[in-house]
Amino acid sequence: MSTELTRNFSIIAHIDHGKTTLSDRLLEITSTISERQKQDQLLDSMDLEREKGITIKSHPVAMEYTAKDGKTYKLNLLDTPGHVDFTYEVSRSLAACEGAILMVDAAQGVEAQTVANLHLAMNQNLTVIPVLNKIDLPAADVKKCKRQLEEVLCIPAEDCIPASAKNGIGIEDILEAIIQRVPAPSENPDKLLRCSVFDSVYDTYRGVVSYVRVFSGSVKRGQKVKLFATDNTYEVKEVGVFTPKMTARAVLQAGDVGYVIANMKSAAEVKIGDTMTDAVKPCSEPLPGFKEIQPMVFSGIYPVDTADYENLKTAMAKLQINDPAFTYQQESSTALGFGFRCGFLGLLHMEIIQERLRREFDMNVISTYPSVIYHVRLTDGTDTVVDNPTLFPEPQTIDIIEEPIVNVFIMVPGEYIGDMMQLVMEKRGEVTHTETIDENRVMLSCVLPLSEILVDFNDRLKSMTRGYGSMDYEHAGYREANMVKMDMLIAGDPVEAFSTIVHRDKAESYGRALAMRLKEVIPAHLFVVAIQAAVGGKIVARESISAMRKNVTAKCYGGDITRKRKLLEKQKEGKKKMKLFGKVNIPQDAFIRVLKTGD
Repeated sequence: MSTELTRNFSIIAHIDHGKTTLSDRLLEITSTISERQKQDQLLDSMDLEREKGITIKSHPVAMEYTAKDGKTYKLNLLDTPGHVDFTYEVSRSLAACEGAILMVDAAQGVEAQTVANLHLAMNQNLTVIPVLNKIDLPAADVKKCKRQLEEVLCIPAEDCIPASAKNGIGIEDILEAIIQRVPAPSENPDKLLRCSVFDSVYDTYRGVVSYVRVFSGSVKRGQKVKLFATDNTYEVKEVGVFTPKMTARAVLQAGDVGYVIANMKSAAEVKIGDTMTDAVKPCSEPLPGFKEIQPMVFSGIYPVDTADYENLKTAMAKLQINDPAFTYQQESSTALGFGFRCGFLGLLHMEIIQERLRREFDMNVISTYPSVIYHVRLTDGTDTVVDNPTLFPEPQTIDIIEEPIVNVFIMVPGEYIGDMMQLVMEKRGEVTHTETIDENRVMLSCVLPLSEILVDFNDRLKSMTRGYGSMDYEHAGYREANMVKMDMLIAGDPVEAFSTIVHRDKAESYGRALAMRLKEVIPAHLFVVAIQAAVGGKIVARESISAMRKNVTAKCYGGDITRKRKLLEKQKEGKKKMKLFGKVNIPQDAFIRVLKTGD
C-alpha cells in the first residue's frame, strides 16, 4: 500500500481516561480482530497491566479501514505507556508517528498527565486530534471540558470529537478525522534505509524482536542491517506487522510500522531510539533524538531467605532481557547478606519490577530505602557520582554536592491549594507558578528535589485532596544542596543497612523517626541499648531500649534489707560489665520490618 494511504498515530491520555478501551474499539470496528479474539484491554498482555489499569509495554498494531471516500487506508496505531517513568519510551513512540489522539475524560477534565503528554506531542510537531471521552456518563460536563481545552491546552473546541469508547460512540468520526487531519508519511528522496527502533522485546526462541518505524527505504528478509549506537551488523531473519499478533510480511516499506527479527542474542544489543540502516548502503547520519536510558532511582533488593540468592540472580537476568531500562549489580550487606543494587526509571518502574519478581518468579524480596544519584565534586577537583550511601565520601573531602530536581505539575481542587503549598514547602520545594483551570481546579507548577517525592509524596497528595489531585513530573537537571550521610549507631556500632543520604535540615527529624521505629523492632537485651542517629561525629537523635530486668531478690524472703541491696549491687556490676562486652543481636525480621515501613 502506498504511503499516501498510510496513517501513523498514537493515543495519549492521563491514566484511566480510556486510552486502552479506545484501542479495543478501533480494533473491532476495523475488523482487525475477530469476535472470538475480543477481550477488554486486548493490547495489555501482562496481568499487572490489567490489574492496575495501566500500560507498561507499548504495543503497535496495523489496521485497515475503508473510509467514506471509498479508499482503503492502512492505520498504524502505536499504543504507548502513560506514566511519567516511561516518558522517554513515549517520546520515541511519538517520534514514529505523524499524529496523536489526545483523550480527555469528560467527567474529570484536563489532568496533569494530559498537559505533560500534550507537550511531548507538540515537541514532536504532531497533529493533535482532541477526543472527549465518556460523554455518556451522568457526571460528564462537555461544555466545561471544551472550555478547559481552549484555555489550558490552547486547542480550538470545535476540533474536539465527542465519543464514548466503552459504548462505541463517535469511533467512526475519530477514524475519519485521522484520515483527514493526520498527514501521510513523507520519505527521504535518497531512498536509503532509515528505521527508528522505538521498542524491543525478547523472544526465547527467536532472540530480540525490534519494533521499528521505517522512515525511508525498505527492509526485507536476508538483508544486512546496521545499528548506529553499537555499529554492529546483523542479518534480517524476518520482518512483519502486528495484527495485533506478529504476522510475517515479505517487506516493510517507508511509512510502515512493524517488527524486525535479526540475529540479536540479547536485549542490550538494541537500544530504544536507535537508527537501523542498510549495512551495504548506509545513510550518513542517524535519525535525531536518540539518547541512552539512564536509571534515576536506586534501591537495594535482597532475598528474605539468603538461600534464594542464586534464584534471584537468575530472575533479575530474565527480567533485564525484556526490560533493558532495569539495571542491577551485585552488592552485599552485613545485615541483609548478598543482594543487588538495582536502578529504575522511577517509582512506578521500581514497584512493577518488585511485583514481577514476586509474581512471575515467586521470589520473596525486601528492598532498601530508595535513593537517587548525587553529583559530588571533591576538594581535589575530581567529580564522582554517588547512588549508594555506603559510597558517600568523607565530609572533609567534599566541595559541592548536587542533587537531581524535577519540575512537578500538580492539579488540585481550589480549596486544597493552601495544603498543597504547605506540602511542597515541607518537601524543600517551591511553587513557581499557579494557573486557574476552571472555577474548581488550580494547576501548580513546582520545583522539588527528586529524593523528596520518592516515598510518600503522591500518597499524601491523594489523601490531602481526597483522591481529586493528580501530579506529573519531568526531570530538570541538578542543583547544589547541603546533603549529608546519616548513620544509625546501635550500641555505638554503625549499621550500614540503615544509612541514608539526607538534607542537613531534615537529618534530625528523619533520624528521630528511624530511631523510634528501631526501638520498636529490636528486642530488649540484658543491658541498655542506645540507638543513635549520627551525622559525621555529631549525634542528632537518640532512643534507648531499656534493659531486661531479672528479679534477683525474689529468693529473699524476710531478713535484712542489706542482703537485698548487696544482690542488686552485684547485678548492677554485672550489667556494667555486659555493656562493655555484650553484642546487640538484631534479628533479620527487624531489618525487614523497618525497611518495609520505609518503602
